[in-house]
This record gives sequence, structure tokens and C-alpha cells, in this order.
Amino acid sequence: MIRTERLGLVPLRLDHAAEMSCVLADPDLYGFIGGVPLTPHELRSRYERMLAGPPDPAVSWCNWVIRLLDEARLVGAVQATITPGYPGPVAEIAWIVGTDWQRQGIAKEAVRGLVDWLRRKPVRGIIAHIHPEHRASAAVATATGLKPTGHWHNGELSWRLTLKPATTAS
Repeated sequence: MIRTERLGLVPLRLDHAAEMSCVLADPDLYGFIGGVPLTPHELRSRYERMLAGPPDPAVSWCNWVIRLLDEARLVGAVQATITPGYPGPVAEIAWIVGTDWQRQGIAKEAVRGLVDWLRRKPVRGIIAHIHPEHRASAAVATATGLKPTGHWHNGELSWRLTLKPATTAS
């Protein structure tokens, strides 16, 4: 688990599907990213595919649900897809927080926790793709140190944070 002040980023499990289907049930969540809310069964099937891992063994899928520690309830999810790159691996990240828990700094805190975790890995870059009108996600990216690149990916602006290699003490 990745722990922050108020949150626990808990590795995704199949039994999270029922609670997460409620967290992600508001159709307004999909205005910028597309899609529709999934039933618990549909979400469980999606989680089964995610937990099976990517077809390419060089790629890592890292998925967590966001648990609000004081209330012991799930409120969203974060993910990182780590791929080989030059000069080192790159993590493409994404996040979603249920409507009832937005505007409380949860996404910023969760993504900061994720980025801090990635800094301890051999990851050299972090990328997020954000719809140009999604100001809340742009604010999360900015607060986490990502900057818009001017490059576009499927109608979304790419944001990037370049990480320095971890140094070892001598």
C-alpha cells in the first residue's frame, strides 16, 4: 500500500469491483474521458483483465484503488503503465475520483503519492494525457509537477515530468 496523509493507495483486487462500481456510477465522470458507468459484474471483468497483466512482458500495469483512511471507504483509483523507453522507463499515469469526493484535494494527494512511489523506481519520465478543457485534471497535473508538452495524444494534451536517476550514497 502507498500511504499519504489521508489516503491509502491499495493494490487493486477483484473484490473492489462492487464498491468501485458505486464510486464510479456518476455518468458525469465520463464527460472528458468517454465511456459509461459499469455494473459490478462488468467492472469485475475489467479488473480480471487488468490483473492478468499486459500481453507484453516488458510492460507493467500498476493499479490501485484510493481508500479514504478515516472513513475506510474507496473513493477512486490511480494507475501507472510503465513501459521501456530511452533514457529509461516511462510511466503513463491516470486517475479518477468519484463525484462525491471531488474538490477535496484527494486526486492531488493520491497522484502525489503515486509520483513519489514512481520516483523510487527506475522510472525516468511520467506522462499524463488530459482533455484540454478538463481544468481539474490540469490542476492535479500541475500540483504534481507535470507540465504541458504541446504534444497531443488522441485529442488530449500530453503532460510530462522528467525524473532524474536515483543516486546512490557513496
